Amino acid sequence: MDYGEGDAITKHDWTQWLDERAAAGLIRRLTVAGSPQGPRMRIDGRERLAFCSNDYLGLANDPRLAAAMHAGIDRYGVGAGSAHLINGHFESHDRLEVELADWLGVEDARLFSTGYMANLGVVGALVGRGDTVIADRLNHASLIDAVQLSGARLSRYRHNDLADLEARLERASGERMILTDGVFSMDGDVAPLAELVELAERFDAWLVVDEAHAFGVLGQTGRGSFEAAGLVPGERVLRVGTLGKAFGTAGAFVAGGAEPLEVLLQRARTYLFTTAQPPAVAEASRAALAIVRDEAWRRDHLAELVARFRAGVAGLGGLERIASSTPIQPLVVGEADRAVAMADRLDARGLLVPAIRPPTVPAGGSRLRVTLSAAHEVADVDALVSALRECTNIV
Repeated sequence: MDYGEGDAITKHDWTQWLDERAAAGLIRRLTVAGSPQGPRMRIDGRERLAFCSNDYLGLANDPRLAAAMHAGIDRYGVGAGSAHLINGHFESHDRLEVELADWLGVEDARLFSTGYMANLGVVGALVGRGDTVIADRLNHASLIDAVQLSGARLSRYRHNDLADLEARLERASGERMILTDGVFSMDGDVAPLAELVELAERFDAWLVVDEAHAFGVLGQTGRGSFEAAGLVPGERVLRVGTLGKAFGTAGAFVAGGAEPLEVLLQRARTYLFTTAQPPAVAEASRAALAIVRDEAWRRDHLAELVARFRAGVAGLGGLERIASSTPIQPLVVGEADRAVAMADRLDARGLLVPAIRPPTVPAGGSRLRVTLSAAHEVADVDALVSALRECTNIV
């Protein structure tokens, strides 16, 4: 039985569906970590050198963040207890929003409990039935779901294809919104922001950029893909960031002008109808923001590791490199079973680099998604390159 992505599956077909996925190499399995997040972790009882975390600056286990969270617990307790608009908006939340807005040079910022919820909230608050969202075809799943839940018409342009985007903007009806990742999570490439800004201004469209994999990493001070491109976001630009990646904590935020951020406060369902993140997490995020802002050596070291890795895997047979200067370094293998086999061979050598397969990536585009962290050492990258050379000679 051939089920497509999004097709309904009745309980009578579950066994067959699971068997088919297993035969195609598409079954996913949980692993259990028994140590803090970092390059060296204990996974399922075994020590591994991990190249799969989005902890880009190595802050998830930083003692300064732990101390800030402990202090937050001592002051505010554990849970927020209610939504932000009831009595769950604490001083730590408010200060973090102010500090994020000041860091990015925008009028306001709004905290959300997760990046997924932030994307659902910002799209659903600004567009609806009769409007059109023109979205990059390789956007994160949360952006796709956000449009579908908003009721707006979804028009998907070819990845980073500005001519296709412009043609769709010309045909669009109602309020227009351009929706894109800043750094694409599976390819590691960057959106052409200067051109997107120009198109948004010409068509009077919103431009919403998910900077989940850019904030903290790109730009001289880590302020993301706009800083890296030398751009200042305009009034109709909103940026979504997560705190669970380069910041090493949890949660997310939307940053931009005061008026659209006030609309989010009043209309974003994922803000209105959920409990706020624990205030102690916001204290840890404030500590992380100070480190992101002040410790540029982390980004410098990360850039050196990326360059070393790319040089090391140049010319490896059977692996397609995607042009990326970010910590996301995908190696496209092709079919899912081959990607799984390579991941298993790396795992046997003590290296954790999971295979990424459909529906996360298109059919035939299964890959090893290598992610690097400022917590990695040069020797770690060399060990990975050596293991990849061995595996490509076998698989």
